[in-house]
Amino acid sequence: MNRNPYPSDVSDEEWAFVAPYLTLMREDAPQREHSLREVFNGARWLVRTGAQWRMIPNDLPPWHAVYDQVQRWFKAGVFEAITQDLRMLLREIADRAPQPTAAIFDSRTLQSSPESGARAGYDGAKRRKGSKVHMAVDTLGHLLALLVTPANEQDRAQVAALAEQVQEVTGETVAVAFVDQGYTGEQPAEAAEAAGIRLEVVKLPSAKRGFVLLPKRWVAERSFAWAARFRRLARDYERMPETLAGLHFFSFAILLVSRFVRLMAESA
Repeated sequence: MNRNPYPSDVSDEEWAFVAPYLTLMREDAPQREHSLREVFNGARWLVRTGAQWRMIPNDLPPWHAVYDQVQRWFKAGVFEAITQDLRMLLREIADRAPQPTAAIFDSRTLQSSPESGARAGYDGAKRRKGSKVHMAVDTLGHLLALLVTPANEQDRAQVAALAEQVQEVTGETVAVAFVDQGYTGEQPAEAAEAAGIRLEVVKLPSAKRGFVLLPKRWVAERSFAWAARFRRLARDYERMPETLAGLHFFSFAILLVSRFVRLMAESA
């Protein structure tokens, strides 16, 4: 008997798009014990609810089957591929070039947990022990590149790695990156320049009163807000930084495929 669907379950239209990326072996392979779609639904349920792996409901595949398959997907880079392909499609739908010429770099600090505490650092500005997620997005807020470091690592020290990742996934089309004052200095500017990117620091007005919406910079803040809808990303619950990074790409893949399917339905 079929189970009742969860709100987090993938739709038929979404599954039709992502299934070719996720099928690392034949659906009828003899070693496959569980439906690949149900395994994917189990992973979606976990990242949406923020629960522990062992708390995946009994009417979904066993937690260890979901965990093992998600790790295979991470190692194969399928969620990065889904995110990058959807980014290009959504940009074309918005009458933009498939590859961006501008990006926004920013970071957020996630509170550590007992699982991630061994690799955590202390962010003095946020007064928080945890991990930093350094993210590069295009001007529509779509994820381009991502790094995870201890929270005590400076934003400016990650520019070289972010810039290299951005140019790799875009084919070296990005010419400028908008950043906050945490990226000020010769070292980050030179690191970006080495990758062919000019850093443009967006500063706060000198007469700031209350909340100020900064040009370009707000796009990255909105992208972090999109990620915050997934409760598994509310804190750093992962033992390995690669898992935290993979879950971010997974979450953006869920968001972007839902947006793409909705836009296709509206245009039909």
